[in-house]
Amino acid sequence: MTPNKLIWKELWQRPTAMVTCLLSITLGVTALIAIRSVTIFSERAVSTQMEALGANVLLLPQGVGLQDYYAADSHGATLPEEYAVQLALANLEGVEKVSPKLSVPAELNGRRISLTGILPQSEFEAKASWQSALVFSNKHAGCKKHAAAQDENRPETENLAKGRYVREIRESEVYVGADVVASTGVAAGQQITLLGQPFIVSGVIPATGTVDDGRVFTHLHAVQSLANKGETVNVIEIMACCEDAAGGLIAELGQMFPDAKVVTITQVVDTQVAINRLMTNLSYLFFGILLVVGIASIAGTMFANVTERRREIGTLMALGATPSLISRLFLGKALAIGLAGGALGYVGGTALAVGAGPYWAGIAVRPVPWLAVVALVLAGMVAVVASYLPARRATLIDPCLCFREV
Repeated sequence: MTPNKLIWKELWQRPTAMVTCLLSITLGVTALIAIRSVTIFSERAVSTQMEALGANVLLLPQGVGLQDYYAADSHGATLPEEYAVQLALANLEGVEKVSPKLSVPAELNGRRISLTGILPQSEFEAKASWQSALVFSNKHAGCKKHAAAQDENRPETENLAKGRYVREIRESEVYVGADVVASTGVAAGQQITLLGQPFIVSGVIPATGTVDDGRVFTHLHAVQSLANKGETVNVIEIMACCEDAAGGLIAELGQMFPDAKVVTITQVVDTQVAINRLMTNLSYLFFGILLVVGIASIAGTMFANVTERRREIGTLMALGATPSLISRLFLGKALAIGLAGGALGYVGGTALAVGAGPYWAGIAVRPVPWLAVVALVLAGMVAVVASYLPARRATLIDPCLCFREV
């Protein structure tokens, strides 16, 4: 009889012990997979909300509040444009985009509008190229994953509407907000004049429901030149990963720019970020419970099994079975229980997350295939580690003593 057949025969002959071990592993894995699945989709939902917010951290002049940010063309306070370059080259962890802006009042077809200069992302990359620096590359894993998922090829008007940045904009072109189009009647491809300078309307920004709908965007340097503002900006908008925007990034910016004011507008998602952290910690807690309960249950069952089977083990060794074969029998049995528990735990945890996710976190949850690998590996590892000492004890049994007990 092969070792595999011996393992299966043992499992079916002693179903109570098998079910006890299997249940302890399955419950632990179920809790782990359910919480982790909900957390993954909750983090994705937060990332989507953060992208919808666009800038979530603002670098403002001292004395300027958040309410003044929405009227940047009237308060007149400025920051050096160089701060934006320093921020980009610092490559702080979690910073995805940096967007310095300068807004000044202007008129278009008799209507008052805000002319806002914006520095395209390509210029940051050009400034950093001579240093061989990869701008905005120093991100944690979740941030990189989210950034990679964004569509960098979408139209610049959508980038402005959703992310409040553009990759390219010439000094002779403008993007016009939806409210400006409605009030002035300008259209894409039309030539307009702002502050005495002709511009071509390259696109209309989709309605956002924000002050951007009443703004006209062009290159930052064009606005600085027309308004005689020098190399200054009203605000530096920072698109940061949710975890960093709600964490240590604010303190780092405060130390880096002590004469500026750092404001975060992530209150919309701060609570959800805290919940995600709690759920992540809970998943670690349940992993610890899986380790403790699983190891204790399996180890206790295996030790009892070794004691019950002393005569059988002695007989096998007397017939020529090596210690390694005896060890493989017990470890193989534990591995089979662990893999079965991992598979059942993944299915149960996924079903629980999919069913309860909308009630727990208000989000739709779908199966996460790679968590199946995590469940199988963890459950198998726990089962094998728990069975190591019982298996070693079995290999040390003396066949002569076993037969003397008969």
